[in-house]
Amino acid sequence: MSDNSQALPTASKVPEVRAMEMGDVVFALRAGWRDFRRKPMMGLFFSIIYVAGGWLIYTFLVVTEQIWYALPLTAGFPLLAPFLAVGLYEVSHRLEQGDTDFHRNDIFGVVWRQRLRQLPLMSWVIIVYFLFWSFFAHMLFAMFLGPSVLINLSAGYAYLLQPEGMMLLAVGTAFGAVFAFVLFCLTVISLPLLLDKELDFVTAMLTSIAVVKANPRVMIVWAAVLAGLTFLAMLPALLGLFIALPVLGHASWHIYRRALQHD
Repeated sequence: MSDNSQALPTASKVPEVRAMEMGDVVFALRAGWRDFRRKPMMGLFFSIIYVAGGWLIYTFLVVTEQIWYALPLTAGFPLLAPFLAVGLYEVSHRLEQGDTDFHRNDIFGVVWRQRLRQLPLMSWVIIVYFLFWSFFAHMLFAMFLGPSVLINLSAGYAYLLQPEGMMLLAVGTAFGAVFAFVLFCLTVISLPLLLDKELDFVTAMLTSIAVVKANPRVMIVWAAVLAGLTFLAMLPALLGLFIALPVLGHASWHIYRRALQHD
């Protein structure tokens, strides 16, 4: 009897966690800028998708008169960036191997093949996390300002200058920082690891958490760099993300390479 079953890929060995230094952050940023300069059109292509998505969301909120929702969505929108940077990881991976003669379709092919691996499951984790944050932010608005503020746009802006509004901003910012850091711990290494190795997404997330636990100071600084540069890049109508997103995406690949022992 013939066996028509397709052999499963061999699972990769989980890389060991390295002790990192602050210099690794500087190295990653420089390497990210170098990769962007070497393949700028690749970086711009992926950043255009992200920025256009942000503009569409904002336009939808304006048209549906739900502009009050822009604040939590603006805070939560960067949570989706790690998954959208997968193509940038592959670009940096190829450049690192000395392969410079590749085209956009080559990268698309790699990203498309990830649908058969573990990255789609990881993407669902990120999307559900983003939706939960949006729901939680909505709940905070109703808790501090009342449901009427969510309907009356002018009152909503006025209330933000009142003690309740200031408290909302303070509490929302604190919770948002916690939400973002938890997702950072889960994804800072897991996404490039899943692209590079044949591992399940739970193992990848646990490895990512292990890296943060082993290198808390370096990882906190890296998280602050990601958050700070992303926030600054979003201020002028998201235009700064055309540069910041690809540079940080490439740099995230190099942080991954510095965080784990590789054969």
